[in-house]
Amino acid sequence: MKETKISVKDLNLYYGQKQALRNITLDIPEKRVTAFIGPSGCGKSTFLRVLNRMNDLIDHVKIEGDVFIDGVNIYDKALDVVNLRKNVGMVFQKSNLFPKSIYENIVYGPKINGIRDKKRLDEIVEKTLNQAAIWNEAKDRLNENALSLSGGQQQRLCIARALAVEPEIILMDEPASALDPLSTAKIEELIHDLKKQYTIVIVTHNMQQAARVSDQTAFFYLGELIEFDRTTKIFTNPSMKQTEDYVTGRFG
Repeated sequence: MKETKISVKDLNLYYGQKQALRNITLDIPEKRVTAFIGPSGCGKSTFLRVLNRMNDLIDHVKIEGDVFIDGVNIYDKALDVVNLRKNVGMVFQKSNLFPKSIYENIVYGPKINGIRDKKRLDEIVEKTLNQAAIWNEAKDRLNENALSLSGGQQQRLCIARALAVEPEIILMDEPASALDPLSTAKIEELIHDLKKQYTIVIVTHNMQQAARVSDQTAFFYLGELIEFDRTTKIFTNPSMKQTEDYVTGRFG
């Protein structure tokens, strides 16, 4: 059994008066892919953002409960949030590249972290573009504007950029929802390769995708965690009727 990487205990989250997450408790193992599924508005993306404190950027959010990464409570007042987000990378639904060159997009994070040596930066660019399976397509275009890439390439570049600061965990919020089937397949293949080195948590509305890429799946409904188990069990023999109704398409 893999070691637990992220441990969440009795987590509640409120937007003002409205409770968005209720009593969430789960353990996410390291170097595995964990998928969050559930209908729109069920809290899965909100919960994903709990794991690197992105909700801190939203006004009137109140969070109760504990989130531990490698045994450290990430909601401890003394915790360095910048360091946390370096360790817990994020890839969004829509690629959010800077209107700069491919090269500058990758080295942005390492430079902020104090790496200035050109040779070292070149190595990081090649390594992460290789990891994100886009080196061959990008190596002769490193000085071109990143926004000139196709949608699927941009998303892989976003993954490369997240990897450039050497995180241990990568959060992905519907990373393929805006992509065509071919680009989606490449992203899924990439996720499969990356889990050898990283702990990956992915939010997806595409249940086939969750079934293909993840080792375990959490089903959320109306802000509650209904069921969390091995992906094969969730999709073939779920314990809860609500889960079964969702994965068989009876609602959602």
